[in-house]
Amino acid sequence: MAAASAADEAWCRETVPRVMELVSPRLPQRDACVLLSVSPWCHRALAANPKLWEVLDLHEMKKAGERLISALSLARYRHLKVVNLEFAQDIEDRHFLRLKVTGAILLEELELLNLNACQKISDTGIGAATSLCPNLRALSIYWIVGLTDASIEHVVKNCKQIIDLNMSGCKNISDRGIQLVADNYQGLQKLDITRCIKLTDDALQKVLEKCSALESLNMYALSSFTDKAYTKIGYLANLTFLDLCGAQNLTDDGLRSISRCGSLTYLNLSWCVRVTDVGVVAIAQGCRSLELLSLFGILGVTDACLEALSKSCSNSLTTLDVNGCTGIKRRSRDELIQLFPRLSCFKVHS
Repeated sequence: MAAASAADEAWCRETVPRVMELVSPRLPQRDACVLLSVSPWCHRALAANPKLWEVLDLHEMKKAGERLISALSLARYRHLKVVNLEFAQDIEDRHFLRLKVTGAILLEELELLNLNACQKISDTGIGAATSLCPNLRALSIYWIVGLTDASIEHVVKNCKQIIDLNMSGCKNISDRGIQLVADNYQGLQKLDITRCIKLTDDALQKVLEKCSALESLNMYALSSFTDKAYTKIGYLANLTFLDLCGAQNLTDDGLRSISRCGSLTYLNLSWCVRVTDVGVVAIAQGCRSLELLSLFGILGVTDACLEALSKSCSNSLTTLDVNGCTGIKRRSRDELIQLFPRLSCFKVHS
């Protein structure tokens, strides 16, 4: 019995840490947290792996505010790089204010904070949250509809290194807020202003002029902008992702300017109802690396634009949506493959 007990002790002391070292990088964090309570050996081995605790994932969890405070009191979370609170429940301003007031927590290594759909967070909460992470590089505040320009003031004051900003659905952020973004984040690489309905051409122009390093621009469901702003997109030499779905005032002139973005791989023009073959042909000739193109619902395009795309983008295009484009005739799979050998997804009107 003594020999067996010694063998078990040796196995726990030597083998368990080795197994945990191999397995833990592949474990979801929630599973790792469960394993912490299995045995002191598991706890010790997992807690000693710093890579495992660089992410705090509380998305969709209940009592997320209290869980956040409890987690940040543990030494193993002091080197956090990512905090995900997307759709988390019971997270409010008071939780971030408590962390700020104690002064014991400063997440200097945090790079990404995801607060998507945390509806109980206000401008005050954004101020407290961003004060904790001065070196933040990516902030997502998707669909927190109560936020205003005051939140952007807090962000630009507290976080100087933002390169990825998602404000999708923040309907109360105005030109003043986006002007702050333009003035403070000229190295911005990703910007999502989907449904930021208070923004005007003048403000968007300033962003596009000053944030010339943009690689991804999402402007879905914004119908008020005009070519006055859209033409400025053509100056974004690094742009690879552009979503203009619902840009009802975009014309061929604006699209011709956008065709200068030669690095584009993703372009969504769904419901850009004023676009015709002229604009799409310009895109085909200028954006020869396109992998996805959506022309959904555009009545002004015909087979002429498809022919232009087949000449310029046949080696790159894998997804093409022409559903609702009644001027484009139906084709068999074999015909499509002849035009676009790499095409894996083709949507056409029935």
